Amino acid sequence: MPCHTFREAISARLDGEPLGMPARALDDHLGSCAACATWSDRAERATRRARLAPAPPVPDLTGAVLAALPRELPGAAAAARARLVDTALRFALLAVGVAQAGIAWPVLVTGAGAMSAPAHMAHETGAWNLAVAAALLAVAAGPRLAAGALTALGSLAVLLLPVTLADLGAGHVHLDRAVAHLLLLAGALLVAAVAWRGSRRRMPVAVHGRRVPA
Repeated sequence: MPCHTFREAISARLDGEPLGMPARALDDHLGSCAACATWSDRAERATRRARLAPAPPVPDLTGAVLAALPRELPGAAAAARARLVDTALRFALLAVGVAQAGIAWPVLVTGAGAMSAPAHMAHETGAWNLAVAAALLAVAAGPRLAAGALTALGSLAVLLLPVTLADLGAGHVHLDRAVAHLLLLAGALLVAAVAWRGSRRRMPVAVHGRRVPA
């Protein structure tokens, strides 16, 4: 086989291409042909110099790129406002939950504020109000629980409001006790707001004509 065939195989090896012959045949020829071995060494050095040539100088565009960036990423202000609202809702829930617990605990322990109700009824009322406080505090700690808590808290608030107004009008309940129910109403509204904001985040949004989860 003529030497130029082996030299084509050497070039192919340097370029990472198929040799067109068994690699062992090429190696055997290089071991026996000094001219092709010399040609292979020179070709390898030339290829290496070409591949390791210094890169051409390029201007430093760091300043221009940084200057072209917006001062604030799109949506950053809206995200900051959303976090602020979420934090405010959680702190408000925390305050309402603590206040609700403060009202429920004396009723549960001593029966105070139970309007002379029997002991068990007073304890039952205190336990229920303390459970409401626990639900509010749980949502304040974990907003993802809002949707689940809203069913019970919302139902209780909706049912308790007209009953309390009717009892207040009939003189069956003192004004201070009726006003205390406003804590439950406020807590239910706050939980509803947290649940609504959480559902908005999970709603799909349009991206390039397709709806994907937010």
